Amino acid sequence: MNQLFSLTGRNIKIYLRDRGAVFFSLLSTLIVIGLMVFFLGDMNIDAITGVLEQFPGRDAAKDEQNAQLLVLAWTSAGILSINAVTVTLAVFSGMIKDRVNGKLSSIYTAPISRVKIAAGYIAAAWVCSVFVCLITLAVTEIYSVMKGMAAFSVLCHLQIVGLIMVNSFVFATLMYLLTMFAKTEGAWSGLGTVIGTLVGFLGGIYIPVGSLSGTIVGIMKCTPVLYSTAMFRSVMLGDIIEETFSGIPGEIITEYRDVMGIDLEVFGHSMTVTEEWILLVLCGIIFLALGAAMLKYGKKTDR
Repeated sequence: MNQLFSLTGRNIKIYLRDRGAVFFSLLSTLIVIGLMVFFLGDMNIDAITGVLEQFPGRDAAKDEQNAQLLVLAWTSAGILSINAVTVTLAVFSGMIKDRVNGKLSSIYTAPISRVKIAAGYIAAAWVCSVFVCLITLAVTEIYSVMKGMAAFSVLCHLQIVGLIMVNSFVFATLMYLLTMFAKTEGAWSGLGTVIGTLVGFLGGIYIPVGSLSGTIVGIMKCTPVLYSTAMFRSVMLGDIIEETFSGIPGEIITEYRDVMGIDLEVFGHSMTVTEEWILLVLCGIIFLALGAAMLKYGKKTDR
């Protein structure tokens, strides 16, 4: 166990010392914030207020404030989702460097099992992802409260932290699996560019899923990113949605939740948060099993 802790600590330090890796792991977050501040935020707010103003007797100023808070919470949920992808991706760049520089081969010659070595990389990615996501949660919640939104309840906090831990595990195992295919820093950098570009779209963060064609949405549903984003949104937006759409017919609320990717329908079934959580856990287990199988195969080919 001490060996695992030592390897995990080493990999975490390598990630934190590389300021470029830390910055680029947060680049997608900065892009989302920029898009929401300068472009998409106002569009989403106007769409909400446009619906609400159709009903007479409402407080326009209050509706606009609620709409702003709703879009802010929606954006925060998306950021938590993509952080797990980009941070774990950046942490595993250390493993790629170790492989290219020959350090990984040296580590393999030490009296440590390959399973522990792999677990050290995965654990480091998981810890860094959870840490960054918790900081993101704290910052976005403090900002939201300053803007007038009620703080999350203790139960809601526990749910979000649990979702963060599961989500980080899923993408830590996925990134480890991808390292089995990327043998050079150039290949990993190219893969990171593709993933960093697509993650915002696959999670329905840049463009709501209701604005996309059925074919594209079907492709997005084949990735875990969309489910993790929907999972965070369902938990974090519950109270503010009820307050924003109070007194509004239920079918309008249902349509909004579908369009904005809060609720997902798979094969005609509306997914619950628990089902999305179970699906992500299964994905993580599958990624881990595939990575372990490839590690075993790689061990045989090294003989």
